[in-house]
Amino acid sequence: QVDAERRQAIRRAHTATHLLHAALRKVLGEHALQAGSVVEPDRLRFDFHHRKPLTPEELQAIEDDINRNILAAYPVQAFETSLQEAKDMGAIALFGEKYGERVRVIRIDGVSAELCGGTHLANTSEIGLLKIVAETSVGANVRRIEAYTGERARQWYEERWQWLRQGAEALETQPDRLLAAIDEMKERIRTLERRLQEAEEQQALRQINELLQ
Repeated sequence: QVDAERRQAIRRAHTATHLLHAALRKVLGEHALQAGSVVEPDRLRFDFHHRKPLTPEELQAIEDDINRNILAAYPVQAFETSLQEAKDMGAIALFGEKYGERVRVIRIDGVSAELCGGTHLANTSEIGLLKIVAETSVGANVRRIEAYTGERARQWYEERWQWLRQGAEALETQPDRLLAAIDEMKERIRTLERRLQEAEEQQALRQINELLQ
């Protein structure tokens, strides 16, 4: 029997991979094509062609585009057609893969169309949430993005919320004032360091005067 919960988590990551591929090409350019991928329950790893590290702004734009498409609740269609018809509709094929005359297309209207034989959701909203957690180099002109989806993405945010809350408690402030509290603490430390230096200089002068006497 198929483990339904695990299979659904794999579907979330796999359909999210197609949204990621589309977002990369939208933000970085048409050259950002897939160079490899791994799909696991609520986790994905995606390699793509690009010559330099992504900026924080680019990563945020990619993540925002994916989550907007998740919230848009687009239907995910899976159907078989001829290889030529798939090409005519603009479906993306993986370079180096061998395809027969009949192929399976995964289409998310207005977002992407790719040749794919894997298991997918019926609607993008079922992904729930995507969070990019890493972007690295894996070779010449090939980058890698790792991301969480669904429950794992929710847990990622929950864990960091707890860190934020604990940090705020340690500084006796509210989470939304944590950065301001850190700035205030840094300013207090600078003031105390300055006073300590002045005190040490005064002490040294007193010792010199005593020695001279």
